[in-house]
Formats: sequence, structure tokens, C-alpha cells
Amino acid sequence: MSTQTGGRRERLRKATVKEIHEAVRTLLVEQGPSAVTINAVARAVGMSGPALYHYYAGLDALVGAVTADFFDELAVAMEQVRDARAHAPVGERILAVCRAMRTWAITHPAEFGWIFAAPIAPLHRRPDSERHRAGQRFERVLLDLTIELWQTRPFPVPDPAELPESLREQLIAYSATIGEQLPPEAAHVFLSCWIRLYGLLCMEVLHQLDFAYSDLEPVYEECLHDLTGILGLASTDQPPA
Repeated sequence: MSTQTGGRRERLRKATVKEIHEAVRTLLVEQGPSAVTINAVARAVGMSGPALYHYYAGLDALVGAVTADFFDELAVAMEQVRDARAHAPVGERILAVCRAMRTWAITHPAEFGWIFAAPIAPLHRRPDSERHRAGQRFERVLLDLTIELWQTRPFPVPDPAELPESLREQLIAYSATIGEQLPPEAAHVFLSCWIRLYGLLCMEVLHQLDFAYSDLEPVYEECLHDLTGILGLASTDQPPA
């Protein structure tokens, strides 16, 4: 009997957590991030503010959990596109994943902004945090493809001796965190490519380029074309019609 009771309680708890997360998303999408407060979320799910603390220690913890959901959703969208092309050349998979990332971002602008356009609270920088783990899953989609490319067809890299000392030290440290699967100079290329994609996507989603562009897809495709050169890929892949 106690096992059945415990299982029922766990199911009810999971259902309530799902409802809380859905309420956060609705507030975020319809009213913006400032609307997401403990009291507003509690009202949306029909409970008191203090009752919500039975599920999360505070707003930062709740934000981290919902952000992890968004990271996982984005990662799944990218993984599905990657896996649908499992036998395609790695370069084709990289481009497909990059396009899937943009598709998710522009169809979920509020969620993308929540993930990438807000400071990360110290609580969520810890390696054991839910948000950090979900962020790593997202990171690994492009990272693993870049590692595969490096191992099968190494791309051009800078001479490490020509990099500024501070940058070189940071790249050595980052390389260590990924098991040295990319040497520091190759990690530099990977991170540089990511920064370009991330920066362009953020500017698009946050409407920072509306003064000049009404459609940024060709700009994104031009960026991908540039990245194929940086990564030493043949420019045979065509953008989707």
C-alpha cells in the first residue's frame, strides 16, 4: 500500500511540476520575462505563493528548471535533424543542425531569449545544476559534429603560438573540459563559429537588425557559407527551398 501511495504522490507531483512549467511558459510568451514571478505562476496554477515553494526553493530555481526544459527542447529539435541524416557527410549534418537551431529560435523567440539573452544566475553555473546539464546537451550537438569533422578531415587552425597568451590559456582550459577531443587551436575555430551563429541569431530574435533587414534567412545562409570555408567544407550543400 505504501508503495502505491508513494507512486501516486510522485505522479501527482510530476503533473503539478509540468503544470507549473507550462504556466511559466505562457506568462513568458504572452507577457514577457518580467511577468514571471512566484506569485503570478502560483495564481496561474491555482495555488498560493508559499505553496509553490514546496516545489522550488525560489524564482531562480524555477527559472533554471524551465530553462533546462527549453534547452532540451532545442537540443531535441537539432538531434532529430542530425539523426535523420545519420549517413550523410558530416558537413551536411552540421549545416542541417545550424538551420534547425535557427528554425527553433525564430519560432520560439521568447524561449530563445529566455535561454540566451539573460544573465546566468550563479546557482545555474554549477556543473550539477539542471540548467547546466541541459545546456551541455545542447552544446554537444554541434560540438560532437565538429569533433567528428576534426577527426576525419581536420580543418585549418591558427598557430597556437600566435594567439594571445590569455586566449591560449583559456582555450587550453576549455579543451580540457571536453576531454581534449579538440586541441586548443581547433576549439578556437569551433567557438568562433558558434559565436558568429549565436550573435546573428540573437540579433535576429531580438529584432536588432530590423532597421536594415525584413528577412534574415539569406544573411544566415551567407554566414553558414562563410563557416563552410572556415571549416574546410565543400560548398555543395544548398539551402532549403
